[in-house]
Amino acid sequence: MAPLDDLPVPGRRAFLATSGLAAVAGATFPAGGAAFASAEDPDRLFKDGRFAAAERGYRRQLREDPGKARAAAQVGYIALLSNRFGTAETFLARAVRLNPGDVASKQRLAECFVRQDQLARAVPLLRQTGTERDAAFATVFDHLKGRPWQIHGAARTRVPFHTLDPVPTVEASVNGGKAKKYLLDTYATLDLSAEAAKEAGLRPLASMKGGVVDAHPVTLYFGVLDSFRIGDIEIRNIPVQWNDAQRPPLPDGSQPAGAFGTTIFYHFLTTMDYAGRALVLRRRSGAPRPRFHTRDRLPLWLAGDHFPCTLGSLRDYGPRMVTVDTGGIGSGLDTTVQIAEQVGIEVDYEHPADRFGHRTYPIMADRISLGRAVRRNVPGHAAEKVFPGFPGPGQSVPFGFDLIANFTHEFFKPFAVTFDYTDMSLWVGSA
Repeated sequence: MAPLDDLPVPGRRAFLATSGLAAVAGATFPAGGAAFASAEDPDRLFKDGRFAAAERGYRRQLREDPGKARAAAQVGYIALLSNRFGTAETFLARAVRLNPGDVASKQRLAECFVRQDQLARAVPLLRQTGTERDAAFATVFDHLKGRPWQIHGAARTRVPFHTLDPVPTVEASVNGGKAKKYLLDTYATLDLSAEAAKEAGLRPLASMKGGVVDAHPVTLYFGVLDSFRIGDIEIRNIPVQWNDAQRPPLPDGSQPAGAFGTTIFYHFLTTMDYAGRALVLRRRSGAPRPRFHTRDRLPLWLAGDHFPCTLGSLRDYGPRMVTVDTGGIGSGLDTTVQIAEQVGIEVDYEHPADRFGHRTYPIMADRISLGRAVRRNVPGHAAEKVFPGFPGPGQSVPFGFDLIANFTHEFFKPFAVTFDYTDMSLWVGSA
């Protein structure tokens, strides 16, 4: 499980940031090609997000030189981004055999197993990476007995949003306890507050330092949760983490009990129905599927362990690779000053803001889109320079491909957003 979680940013993200570690990223505006690389260079194609063409190029390299470890690693990584688990396992394992020091491929191979709920197979790989976070997960997975991620209850459940702003919240319960409010965020895993963990009787199997929030050091704790109930669906025997960070209150003054997102979502066909103010979870088999217009389909990729990516456009630039972090408070778009200026989005230099020592500026994008889902006059932020935890462009370097932006909360309000991690499709449209 690659250590790519976001670091603290204001408000809601200061809470969720404690879920992991981030790599410093220094992305630049994506160009159509580089002077040093031909149009057929698979590295250039991969960086541009042209994964199918890049994979063909890497496979061609392997035909010419079967011992080319990096080509095998890249084919495996591209397959993992699309949840093609058989291909990912074959080529990532090959890359590790060819280059036993390839930590990234070991992490990705472990993630390949984790996404299939084959946690025991991930343990030896995570113990070889030398990172504190991977070691913590290895300990948790090793203690988890029986089949993980057991899903019980209804084939489909619809849970109303308790709040829409600052981000959606729904009620859920842990270990049979009283239902409490949880933030919904695609950049979250399953993170509990220290209070919720104590009430649930959780005991830490591993811990690690998780950075600093509001000048206070934060400790992350990892364990196993017996039960997590959302509406009429219950999930049993799942890894969980919690922390002792202070959290911003909800509009009614109450405290969220935690947050959950993509690691829960990819076990279902998940719809965040902003327009209808509800979360809908459908089992991947056995539940009627909603009907979608084929022309509304967008490709979906999953980077790291919980970072969804798709194709988006800023004004007339695109479609290019973007992230989908739904948890941005009061914002619909994150990008950089350089990208905003080059695509013609006005940057408000009169009102700079400091975010953990990094300067950002307000922007108002006159038109941005995910496929046929178009929003106008969308507020957002442009970073003077990317920094750890900055969604979208800030993750270009750790992911290895250019991201021009992050689409977030305000953009999605008129829509229902469905994540299909089986067919790797994203649907953004009317409820």
